[in-house]
Amino acid sequence: MSLQDTVGYLAAILTTGSFVPQAWLTLRTRNVSGISLGMYSSFTVGVALWLVYGVALGEWPIVVANAITLVLATTILAVKLIEDRRRR
Repeated sequence: MSLQDTVGYLAAILTTGSFVPQAWLTLRTRNVSGISLGMYSSFTVGVALWLVYGVALGEWPIVVANAITLVLATTILAVKLIEDRRRR
């Protein structure tokens, strides 16, 4: 593995791993009051586009990181939408 790939995978582990505690907390508590729907919607679409970009380039650090982040961000966004709808 090249140095560039190593740096890419390390960045992917750190940035993607940072979403795990938030996703876990959101699923456990269902507290989404501090989560902006607009921000998380934009973020989730942006991550999906990064995933497409990574696939187009064949860059696996980008693909893996953004695929995992997309699952986590989509989970948080879904809980936000469900809880907001339930509270109305």
